[in-house]
Amino acid sequence: MYSRELQSAPQAGLQERRVHGDASRALGHVVACNGSTATLLAVTGGDAGDVASQLTVGKLLSIAVEDRRVVALTRAARSASDQWRTGAANEFLVDLELVGEVRTGTDGVERFSSGISSYPYLGAPAHQIRSMDLMRIYDNGKRENCIVGRLSQDESIEASIHMPSMLSRHFAIVGSTGSGKSTAVTLLLREAIASDPKLRVLILDPHNEFAAAFPDKSVVIDTGNLDLPFWLFRLEEFSEVLFRGRPAVPDELDALRDLIPEAKRGFRGAEAGSRRLSEKNGITADTPVPYRIADLMALIDERIGKLDGRNEKPYLRALKLRLAAAINDPRYRFMFSSNTISDTINETIATIFRIPGGDRPISTFQLAGIPSEVVNSVASVLCRMAFEIALWSKGAVKLLVVCEEAHRYVPADVNLGFVPTRQAIARIAKEGRKYGCSLGVITQRPGELDQTILSQCSTVFSLRLSNERDQDIIRKALPNSSGSALSFISSLANGEAIAFGEAVPVPMRLKFNRVPENRLPSAHGVEVEEAELDPNSINLGMVVDRMRSTGGPDISDFQSRISAVEASIFDAVVTASGGDDLDLPALRADPGPSPLEPYNPGMLPGQARVEQPEAPRADSRLDRYSSLLKSEHRREETPYAPTGGAMPREDLLARRQSILKKPLDSLIKR
Repeated sequence: MYSRELQSAPQAGLQERRVHGDASRALGHVVACNGSTATLLAVTGGDAGDVASQLTVGKLLSIAVEDRRVVALTRAARSASDQWRTGAANEFLVDLELVGEVRTGTDGVERFSSGISSYPYLGAPAHQIRSMDLMRIYDNGKRENCIVGRLSQDESIEASIHMPSMLSRHFAIVGSTGSGKSTAVTLLLREAIASDPKLRVLILDPHNEFAAAFPDKSVVIDTGNLDLPFWLFRLEEFSEVLFRGRPAVPDELDALRDLIPEAKRGFRGAEAGSRRLSEKNGITADTPVPYRIADLMALIDERIGKLDGRNEKPYLRALKLRLAAAINDPRYRFMFSSNTISDTINETIATIFRIPGGDRPISTFQLAGIPSEVVNSVASVLCRMAFEIALWSKGAVKLLVVCEEAHRYVPADVNLGFVPTRQAIARIAKEGRKYGCSLGVITQRPGELDQTILSQCSTVFSLRLSNERDQDIIRKALPNSSGSALSFISSLANGEAIAFGEAVPVPMRLKFNRVPENRLPSAHGVEVEEAELDPNSINLGMVVDRMRSTGGPDISDFQSRISAVEASIFDAVVTASGGDDLDLPALRADPGPSPLEPYNPGMLPGQARVEQPEAPRADSRLDRYSSLLKSEHRREETPYAPTGGAMPREDLLARRQSILKKPLDSLIKR
């Protein structure tokens, strides 16, 4: 960083003036002034020299007023006449915005102040600003500064920001595609973790690009190594998964609200301390307590069997099918794997939020492989847990949640997006700074972002924005910023930004430091290498297999199994009413292995009702779901009376269709 001793020396300005003798020559003189702006008359060409090149838009000037120097920003320039004579002297006018002043304090040290105590008088000379004055302007007087680039006006001067102010009060990085947002994020996050060892960073990465930016400081979490238990989801988040992003059916949602707490209370694999806590505080559908999906489906079966619940049966059957489809969908394996049915909340938090974290405090959560209909639910769970961890750790953990493409999660239209995700992010934005939970918002369309969230970001790095609506949003979000500095956002170069807010004393135009090539964000992360194949030699079948996720069960085959189960349910009703085909004692016996597996093998409710976890015993209850599957398997092998062989598949389907058309009351023998 620059030398503070040289900067604060009383004679620093005089020494610089002696070294740079040309800086004392006036560039122009003030011809108009009001409370916030001034107009400068200058002459260029001829004997005056090339003065116009030093009065371009965006540069800072110094106006000598008595014993102080007023700092002004060039906002516009125009010719004083309708003609411009090449090679001759020409007069032109420059519009200035008054920023502040440099004056000598009582201790003899020159300092910058954003207020104006003495305005420029008519005829006051304007000079090229001194390098030491630029240092004073952008120095906030704090020691926790981090160097992130160089000033655009003078690249010999380092651009620094106050990192604690940026993190504690949230920050935003906005810019059009290709302007350098991801590179700026990489640079700022590296400086952040270097300045605060207690900081833990969670990046919601929708494009899987930040894994390449932090190969030595981060862990990559994707669907291959993610275990995010379904029981960590609140009811609204879980229903978003079951209904695939569509509005939930009220009756099915009410059934989940009633039955999930029962399934949690019936879970016998939890620790004794968790059971005492649940008995003390009560368990709801939102309590993060483990339970088995198989127990939930058994409870649905019990409710279907109740006579007083006859009107609920269609909704309950539909709910059971939704649950079965979700747990058999290979894309949801990260929620319903065998590792997620035990109490693994400690391991989940340690992995995702890097607690303790060691030498890798950054977690890049890759969302590209997660089904699009549940991305909002996953983002909601992560943001909500980040706030709660910071809250209940009482400041021991500082968390930074970085939302790439934030307009997806908190759009400006309140009718769009997922409400729990919006609430979780808004809670971090409004209350997170009190508990050590910070928010980083990155977006290329600030006009589509919820303005309440953007207004909570006290530091904004604005890269090039070409959309006029987006520029207007930035002006409204930062009412105290320099209006003239925002006027040239659309013409910023790649990697160049204007910084506003708490982390910088005045609006700063800077160029970010270059990031090494091996640390640049990559579109696919570090694991994907350049393919040697071309479209003429690629194996299309391999691509299709990856699209269909053939490593897991096929959902179409599962749907056919569910149809067979429903047929067996109605067959059971008919035989129970008058036939002798259904042998209940035989059903209770073990008929041998069945080829059908309606549940994940690790989630079957064989131990669901065990009273003592240390001595499990077999469940004597009849599992209707599994038994009916076995009954259907035997029924297809039973000799068919007309032919003496097995009943043809066509007759089975016809029988099912005829039964489905009849009311249930007609099938019961009275």
